Amino acid sequence: MNNNPVNCSRDYDAATSTPSDADCSPARTHNNPTPHAAPLSRSVPPYYREVYEAIRSKIDERVQVEVFQRLLSRTDLPSAVQGQIAEHVDYTDGFLSKLSLYKALALIALAQQGKQPSPKLLENCIQGFPKPQLGEFKDLQTLRMQPTQDSPLTVSQTLGKLLARDTVQVELIPEKKGLFLKHVEYQITSQHFKISVYRRYSDFDVFHELLLQRFAYRMVPALPPKRILKGVLTSMSERDFIEGRRRALGRFINLVARHPFFSEDELVKTFLTFNGSDVQVKMRDACKKMGDEFMTNTMATLAKEYLPADIQAQFSSSRELIRNIHNSFHKLRDRAEKMAERSKENATDLLMFGRELSTLGSDGSPIPSLASSQSTWGILRQSLKGLSVEFALLADKGAQQGRREEDDVVEKLNLFLDLLQSYRDLCERHEKGVLHEHQRALQKYGMMKRQMMNATVQPKEQVSVEQLESRIVQQENAIQTMELRNYFSLFCLHQETQLIFTYLPITSHILGAFVNSQVQGHQEMGAVWNDLQQKLGCLFGVDELQSPPLTPK
Repeated sequence: MNNNPVNCSRDYDAATSTPSDADCSPARTHNNPTPHAAPLSRSVPPYYREVYEAIRSKIDERVQVEVFQRLLSRTDLPSAVQGQIAEHVDYTDGFLSKLSLYKALALIALAQQGKQPSPKLLENCIQGFPKPQLGEFKDLQTLRMQPTQDSPLTVSQTLGKLLARDTVQVELIPEKKGLFLKHVEYQITSQHFKISVYRRYSDFDVFHELLLQRFAYRMVPALPPKRILKGVLTSMSERDFIEGRRRALGRFINLVARHPFFSEDELVKTFLTFNGSDVQVKMRDACKKMGDEFMTNTMATLAKEYLPADIQAQFSSSRELIRNIHNSFHKLRDRAEKMAERSKENATDLLMFGRELSTLGSDGSPIPSLASSQSTWGILRQSLKGLSVEFALLADKGAQQGRREEDDVVEKLNLFLDLLQSYRDLCERHEKGVLHEHQRALQKYGMMKRQMMNATVQPKEQVSVEQLESRIVQQENAIQTMELRNYFSLFCLHQETQLIFTYLPITSHILGAFVNSQVQGHQEMGAVWNDLQQKLGCLFGVDELQSPPLTPK
């Protein structure tokens, strides 16, 4: 190592003996407005440069104070000594320059040798700067990768904020449009944009296709099928299918409109607000101008710097947990659907029960003389006619209960299930898309390198060698782009995983809706049953209503 002092403006790299880009200019700091010339003016040890490269910010090539403090805590120095080192380190606006970090590393190393850290100590250090003990070097990058509160990796959302972004109503237009080929049309009303537009299923289909192109690394919910699937939904009427599809389209567009990275995108705004007749052309043009998210997101090329060191382990763990949550919610939805269906069937049974009573009471057949003297059937039969009103009311309350369970419970469960399924689809796209393409590109690159080695061993035409070299360079560029896309895909996956957990408190909304629907339904049904009991008491007398059981217990 060169121990002779050199001019600060020409800080030479000991490993390359070429001028480095160290920032040696004076700067105003928290404790020294006009500092002396930097004492670290001799050749910087390679290890110092390696530490700097490991922890520096890739945005402006400085080191965050928070990152430096984490580094300082790894030195095992007493807190008082760490405080002294921090006092002698210059920083501006929460960042250390490269030279300030080098100075800090030297003070750390000297303090670890038992010396009192001070700038004077650096000036007297003529034997070269020692190497600080910072633990495993491979762990240093995790200091920078730990997300801070304002890290772009962190999605600061609450369920309330997501739900408040927009509420989109999807209503069916009753009459079918079209001269020969009839189609269903929907009225789409966005609360956020305060406008209504009309869309066909084919518009949703194109919109969904473009969303997947634009946001391939995000959770894009699936669309419901266009037609009744043969052999699967044969028992479903066309009316029920169209209503189910309307509900599914409503869930789809609400999840999209509330997504923090979709809601203000030009493509989404076009779908929810454009009133022209050529909305599909308008959406395609908008998507073509913007390109996919990787081309427009400022974090695309920096994603790697913000990912945790254990991102793969976190991804695997989260994926397994969300898979289990999905399975449980799927079972909850199935049970809720059965309960709603039972409520509807109960309503139908009550209505039919009342009608049969009315039919029985309306029977005008003469009563045989052998029974007429003792039987009260004639009077009782007349009283049965009016009971169908109460049972019709009970049936109506039961139907309302079924609709509440379907709208407030089943539909909320389906909304969250759609989101969970879109997460699972995203994970598959990541593994089968970006990762698979990256591996194929690497295999192709390896094959090209082998061809190049064979070409150098066995003389070939110069033109073919140059073409091969050109193809290798192109493949290297393609691999570099794919690597960036892979990191950006993981970056987006990390954010989408946070959104799933942000949505999880919807469980309390669902449970609240379930309990409220049951309380309201039982109260309303109970009131009608009580009225019916009183009416029966007046018609038939209390004794008949409170008579002993007909069969022994």
